Amino acid sequence: MKKNKSYKPDWTPENAGEEFAVSIVKGVENKINKTQEADKTLKRKTLSVDEYVNGVLNFDRNILARTITLIESNNLNHQEIAQQVLRKLLPHSGKSLRIGITGVPGAGKSTLIEALGMFLINQGHKVAVLTIDPSSTVTKGSILGDKTRMEKLSKEKNCFIRPSPTGGTLGGVARKSRETITVCEAAGFDIVLIETVGVGQSEVTVRSMVDFFLLVLIAGGGDELQGIKRGIMELVDAILINKADGDNEKKANISKADYENALHYLQPATKGWKPKVFTGSALTGKGISELWNTIKEFEKITKQSGVFEQRRKEQLFQWVQRMVEDWIINEFYSNENVKKVSKSIEQEIIEGKITPTLAAEKLIEVYKRTLFKEK
Repeated sequence: MKKNKSYKPDWTPENAGEEFAVSIVKGVENKINKTQEADKTLKRKTLSVDEYVNGVLNFDRNILARTITLIESNNLNHQEIAQQVLRKLLPHSGKSLRIGITGVPGAGKSTLIEALGMFLINQGHKVAVLTIDPSSTVTKGSILGDKTRMEKLSKEKNCFIRPSPTGGTLGGVARKSRETITVCEAAGFDIVLIETVGVGQSEVTVRSMVDFFLLVLIAGGGDELQGIKRGIMELVDAILINKADGDNEKKANISKADYENALHYLQPATKGWKPKVFTGSALTGKGISELWNTIKEFEKITKQSGVFEQRRKEQLFQWVQRMVEDWIINEFYSNENVKKVSKSIEQEIIEGKITPTLAAEKLIEVYKRTLFKEK
């Protein structure tokens, strides 16, 4: 058997014996046949509409992820294919319970979702988690780190976690979240959890796509967020005071009483349902089963009264309205004439020559003239 030929590096001390541990073994030439080399350059196979649909229905995780990527794409060809896929998947959707989860930054939303997700999977449910990450206003990129904070849940075969960037959309909700929900439901997930960026006035967008809306707070957060909380509290079906463990448990109970009193003065977000307040700890699992029992009670009551189905129908129309609004905005700002005058109008605003209102009127007038010319 041949010994590997080794040699000492140039920086080896003079008169160094065998006790000098560093030596270098010459590498072996890597011989890759031409077929393997060619395979490395091959692009991923383009899927047909039916391959996307069948892959999702058969719970092929790779195709499921690719389908969502297709939906999120802004490429016009991708969008056309995505709509064909969605049309075929739509009859297989709508059978899940959709739960929106929002809350102040640092409230432990991701930890709570992992605890709730593990609890549900142990009860035989299939859970899809859609986490919305804030996009940079400069680069438009996102960290998409939520999945790393759900280490246990991400390893479960009956769980699918999909972090998505907001793309700068109002309220921290990805533009294609509704379509993504449809795909996950068609794949057989009976629970869909949607985690939003955080508390904000436009979290009403989340409310428009879920059945049950949960607000996660922490005790001792200060009064500086009360104005924001008020807007969100008018939309919620339950509030969870998280991190109610150890020395913080007493504070959490006080906060619970405060929020229960506050809810008495607000109109319930769901007809026939009185919002509930809990204390719990995502870290220890305290309050998770109580939360789930409340969600199930909510589902039962709203389905019996017809509110559940009525809300779903209203959400479909809201979905249509939002898509029309998105189209109008994109159509306006992609107009070549609007693009041409935008810079000069921007400069006039900066120099104080015109007011923002007049600037808006000028841009609209430019767009109108374009439409009349086309006619």
